[in-house]
Amino acid sequence: MPEPGLSPLQSSLPSAAAHFGAHVLAQAGFVGVEAADAAPSTLPVPAAVAEPVPDPGRIPGPDLGRILRGPSGLGTAGLSLARREEPPVAVASETRAEPADALHIPGLYYHPVPEPDPVRVEEVSRRIKDWAVDEVELFPEEWEGQFDGFSVGRYMVACHPDAPTVEHLMVATRLMVAENAVDDIYCEDHGGSPIGLGGRLLLAHTALDPVHTTAEYQPQWAESLHADSPRRAYRSAMDYFVRVSTPSQADRFRHDMARLHLGYLAEASWAQTDHTPEVWEYLVMRQYNNFRPCPTITDTVGGYELPADLHAQPAMQRVLALAGNASTIVNDLYSYTKELAGPGRHLNLPVVIADRENLSERDAYLKAVEVHNDLMHDFEAEAAALAAACPVPTVQRFLRGVAVWVDGNHYWHHTNTFRYSLPDFW
Repeated sequence: MPEPGLSPLQSSLPSAAAHFGAHVLAQAGFVGVEAADAAPSTLPVPAAVAEPVPDPGRIPGPDLGRILRGPSGLGTAGLSLARREEPPVAVASETRAEPADALHIPGLYYHPVPEPDPVRVEEVSRRIKDWAVDEVELFPEEWEGQFDGFSVGRYMVACHPDAPTVEHLMVATRLMVAENAVDDIYCEDHGGSPIGLGGRLLLAHTALDPVHTTAEYQPQWAESLHADSPRRAYRSAMDYFVRVSTPSQADRFRHDMARLHLGYLAEASWAQTDHTPEVWEYLVMRQYNNFRPCPTITDTVGGYELPADLHAQPAMQRVLALAGNASTIVNDLYSYTKELAGPGRHLNLPVVIADRENLSERDAYLKAVEVHNDLMHDFEAEAAALAAACPVPTVQRFLRGVAVWVDGNHYWHHTNTFRYSLPDFW
C-alpha cells in the first residue's frame, strides 16, 4: 500500500510556497520582486557574496542568485542572505556608523551599518517621547535622562530602514519602549523583583491578548489596564499595532510575547533560588527571554505580510530563533559591565560560562563571543538555505528584513556609550 504522503497541515516549505505564491503576488503585488529591490537599504556591499549550493531537485529561477544577494550598490550588504565567510570589510568613514568612541569587542562577528537617516531619527525620537510622557505617563520626571539616553529612535530607524512611513516605524518603537518598561519596572532596574512576577506579567499580557470574560467583570479588567505604566504602555502600543497589522500578524506577536514572558519567569525563578544554570540551560532561557518579538514584526513595519503558513514553517522558525538568540547574546556582551555594577547577581552568558566551566572572567567573555559568532553564522546559513528553498518574494523580503534588524541591533549596542561600556580585558 503506498504511503499516503503529508497532510495539508504538514506541508513542506516548497509546497507551501507554491500554495501561497500566487496569492502573495496577486493580493500583495507591492511587495513583489520589484518592490523588494526598491526598498530603502543602507548597508555597505561586500566585494563578493558566496552563492548558496543549489538543490539538485529544484530548478532555481533566473533571479534567485540576485534575490539571495539582495539589492546591489552602496548600502545593501545587510540585505544579503548568503553567508559571508570573511569578516566584514572596513568601509570608508563617511559610510560607517561607528563614532570614534564606539565600543569594539575583539573577535565579534558583525556587519557595520551607515548612520540611520537623521531626519527620521529626530522625528521618531520626538514622537516616542510625546507618547511616553503625554499618552501613557510612562516614567517620572527623574527618569527622563535615561529615556533620552536609550536612543530608541536611532535604534528603530537602524533596524527598519525599509519602513514606508514614520508611523510604521512608530509601531515598532512603541512596542520596544513598552517591552523595556515591563522589563525594567517589573523585573529589573526600576524596582523590579522576581517575587510575584508571574502575577504581574499575566495581567500585563492581557493588555496584548484581551480577556473575554463576563459582563460583570469585564469593566474591572479594562480598568486594570491603566493601573501602572507598563500596562498602559502595552495597551497603547498594541492598540497602535493592530491598526496596521493583520490578525495573523497580531496573533504571531502575542505568541512571541508569551515566549518572552516565559523567559522572564525562568530567570526570576533562578534568582529566587540562587541557582546558576548550566550553560545550555541558560541558552534555553535566552531563546525565550530575548529580542525575538522585534524582528518577528519586520513585515508589519515594512508594510506587507509574510503569510502565516510560511511564517510557521520549521525552517522559518529556526531562522527567527537563531536571529533572536544571536541578537540577545550581543546584549549580554555589551551590557556585561553594566549588569555587574548593578545590585545583586545578574546572570549573563559570560557569568554563567565562568561559573559552570571554571574559566576566568576574560576567558569566559571570549567564549561567549564565540557562542555569539556561531549563532550568527548559523543564522546566516539557515536564512540563505531557506531563501533558496522558498523563492517567494515575501519570504525573500522578510528574511532580508530580519538580517537588517540583526545588524541594526548590533549597531545600537555598539554605539550606545550612554548605556554601555566594555570590560578592561584588552
